[in-house]
Amino acid sequence: MNYQQQALAGMNGVELIVALYDGMVRFLYRAIQAIEANDIHERRVAIKRTLDILMHLQSRLRMDIGGTSAKALSEFYAAIFALCIEGSRLASADRLKEAIACIRNVREAWHIVSKDPEVICQLAEEHAKHAIRMPGPATIAVINEATSSNWTA
Repeated sequence: MNYQQQALAGMNGVELIVALYDGMVRFLYRAIQAIEANDIHERRVAIKRTLDILMHLQSRLRMDIGGTSAKALSEFYAAIFALCIEGSRLASADRLKEAIACIRNVREAWHIVSKDPEVICQLAEEHAKHAIRMPGPATIAVINEATSSNWTA
């Protein structure tokens, strides 16, 4: 197990979500750089990575227990997805910057929640009861890809 895998293994579920948001922001900045360099292939690759993360986050939502919060996140992910598609299609750095700003706002909320001792305790209790889906190998693979400093297009 390498350093990055050990760091991920020590994170709680909310911290892993923050890592995925960080990955989306990083890939969107790569897409903006590709737009500025007129590199269509790299722009598409970076957008695809962002969309992969969004779809993964969307697939992990628990509508049955998340209620209005899960619905709001689902709508947020759909809106970011649309911004990314539009930004890529139009080669619009402004659209991608708008997506980054939105992601950062929600990421900050997740970051605050990840440090809340009550939330951490609830996560541990729910995990013990198997009432929530904790990150499995697929999530770890997506995070490894999103947080990899060695990734190149």
